[in-house]
Amino acid sequence: MKVEQIYTGCLAQGAYYIESKGEAAIIDPLREIKPYLEKASHNGARIKYVLETHFHADFVSGHLDLTKATGATLVFGPHAQPAYAAHLATDGEELQLGEVTINVLHTPGHTLESTTYLLRDEQGKDCAIFTGDTLFIGDVGRPDLAAKSDFTQEQLAGLLYDSLRNKIMPLADEVIVYPAHGAGSACGKHMSKETSDTLGHQKQTNYALRAGMTKEEFIQEVTAGLLPPPSYFPFNVKINKEGYSSFDSILHKGLQALTPIAFEVAANETGAVVLDTRQPQEFAQGFIPNAINIGIDGGFAPWVGTLIPDIQQPILIIADKGREEEVITRLARVGFDNTIGYLDGGLEAWEAAGRETDSISSIPAAELAARFTKDPKLCIIDVRKPGEYQAEHLEAAQSVPLDYINEHLAELPKESILYIHCAGGYRSMIAASILKARGFENLVDVQGGYAALARTDMPRTTFSCPSTSTTQAGA
Repeated sequence: MKVEQIYTGCLAQGAYYIESKGEAAIIDPLREIKPYLEKASHNGARIKYVLETHFHADFVSGHLDLTKATGATLVFGPHAQPAYAAHLATDGEELQLGEVTINVLHTPGHTLESTTYLLRDEQGKDCAIFTGDTLFIGDVGRPDLAAKSDFTQEQLAGLLYDSLRNKIMPLADEVIVYPAHGAGSACGKHMSKETSDTLGHQKQTNYALRAGMTKEEFIQEVTAGLLPPPSYFPFNVKINKEGYSSFDSILHKGLQALTPIAFEVAANETGAVVLDTRQPQEFAQGFIPNAINIGIDGGFAPWVGTLIPDIQQPILIIADKGREEEVITRLARVGFDNTIGYLDGGLEAWEAAGRETDSISSIPAAELAARFTKDPKLCIIDVRKPGEYQAEHLEAAQSVPLDYINEHLAELPKESILYIHCAGGYRSMIAASILKARGFENLVDVQGGYAALARTDMPRTTFSCPSTSTTQAGA
């Protein structure tokens, strides 16, 4: 028997490959299915099952393309009701895979159809559970994401309590927990950076599995401090439930190399967002006017989903040479399928064609500290998440979380110079590019973010450990 976790850091997502005697099962696959096909082919195995723990909100699953390519049986738990053919397993049903079995445990709470898959080895011993978003390492799934549910989040939290106590916690302590997500996902509140653990250790350390915890206490703690989920979440649920275009067709459409003239025409005719995925400091030095910078080497896809409200929005991309397919792939992972081309030759080609460029001033933290000494009334904008700001911040900084920047534009003074910082420099450039595209001209990015500012003598608040009850949406 083989069990392999296939972890994708930018989404903090874990898919799983299970194999026994030439038969394989894939749990919660990502949109691009080639790695699963290649792995099974390399091992001489046939993919027999594609198992979905629930209708995912934070990414588009590859379940449909993978079952079409392999003829595998697509399995959901009870109450799933997909708009396409699938096997809806019953609670307690056993699926044979080579010499091992996979037991279906219906564990509603995160969503109504949420299902945990219990793997039993060749001797029938329980060895691992694939919990989806029911149980994370250090956390449990948030109960407010069930699409079009008649249940309140408190009622779903109650169901989750029962699922954990009646289906999961009675299992042996040595059973390994394999969740669908880790730290950085918006599907929970304070997940661990670890991506697997023993159930016994989770019973000792996970607040939601605390011995003697009442249902009322559980509901209160699990629902406390839930911030609104990213706007793309319900759209991804809809896509996963109703179906989608093949990934190959999306790649074909997006991989259109456009000359500067064609790129400009496409932007004007379609109203496409120009998405520049280069490094923040490279973007600052020169970019196409009105382009938005979300660097491919950060929490790219979740930030796209958070900041571009229309999932059908046409997108034109600027990427480092050779990374165009990666950008399109990562956009498609969160349901942004309408990439219509990329700038062939990048910004160099744009400049060589005599096209206009823009720039954003970017200064070291020490320079901001020097300017602040001369003028303590500088307008400093902290775009970190509320929990980060509450934990510690510059006394002079105003909190404008990047997640909600589009809703706070009217509060920002266009006539003042806005000094923008985040934790390390990635999010501040995203914010600056959005403000620049909205007509703000007096912008200064602070390199290195709060990590660098904390090394200056600028007045800061006393550190306060952030509450573990506050969900941090995004990455």
